[in-house]
Amino acid sequence: MRIGSHQLKNNLIVAPMAGVTDLPFRMLCKSMGAGMAVSEMVASNSLLYGSEKTRRRANHEGETDPVSVQIVGADPQMLARAARHNVDAGAQIIDINMGCPAKKICNVMAGSALLQNEALVAQILEAVVAAVNVPVTLKIRTGWDKQNRNAIRIAQIAEASGIQALAVHGRTRACAYTGEAEYDTIAAVKASVNIPIIANGDIATPEKARYVLQRTGADAVMIGRAAQGRPWLFREIAYFLATGEHLPAPQVDEIRRVLFRHVHDLYDFYGEHTGLRVARKHISWYTRGLAGSAQFRHYMNQLESSAEQLLAVNDFFDGQLQRGERLHYAEELAA
Repeated sequence: MRIGSHQLKNNLIVAPMAGVTDLPFRMLCKSMGAGMAVSEMVASNSLLYGSEKTRRRANHEGETDPVSVQIVGADPQMLARAARHNVDAGAQIIDINMGCPAKKICNVMAGSALLQNEALVAQILEAVVAAVNVPVTLKIRTGWDKQNRNAIRIAQIAEASGIQALAVHGRTRACAYTGEAEYDTIAAVKASVNIPIIANGDIATPEKARYVLQRTGADAVMIGRAAQGRPWLFREIAYFLATGEHLPAPQVDEIRRVLFRHVHDLYDFYGEHTGLRVARKHISWYTRGLAGSAQFRHYMNQLESSAEQLLAVNDFFDGQLQRGERLHYAEELAA
């Protein structure tokens, strides 16, 4: 899988997820087998460049190549300035968000709302591509709603505008995350253009990754929610695609090691106060499927210091090891 001059080590990509794909999560997923990880979206509004949140989202210190940063907005020139700003801050690939279904994004005509205005899509893509000397990619949905699927036309506009890879989430904006992903639509998009296509939606197991690649003809798969609390999913998929065999499920002691590393990275990145709170959702995801996890999460979410949080996590996993537990995710749990 190649994006511009960047040769990825494989065709497994971490989807951009607001509040999730921060620097610690991206680095962890890359270390566990992902070929690329896209940042959480960065607002194009130049007034936000000085905010702590925006500066943190533009932090790529120590991140392995390639560094892909997603920008969101609806004004072509503002997005072009945001692209230049992020390239100056270390971005090696700029990704444009035209796939987010959230109301607060669509209400300002950004994200997937842009799919309703193909002329504006072209203006945005052309402006951003012209503004930077790094590859520009795009993420879309199949359309605004089931009566207005225009992914093929958007893909053709993207190719003509100089976009170098296109990720397609196999749902319309109206579908949000409900229903089944439209792999046939992704296949049709792939057949309509010559740029790399990345298939996204409902990929939670190695078998599903192989199926989607075969069904759609896509060049890569993009995985989002299924990787929350399961960063080892990327190595499992990579191994399965290469061998047709499964790696052993992670044992509890490895889950603890990965979780502790992740949580410490969150404390270092955000500081204790914010890091503690960000860590709560990740700890909840890591402990899904383990005995007593619901009661543990309720208790853990009330703790107000990193020392208490780490002690609680350690005690919980000690209990798992005493039971001889092993983690087994059902496909529906991971979806």
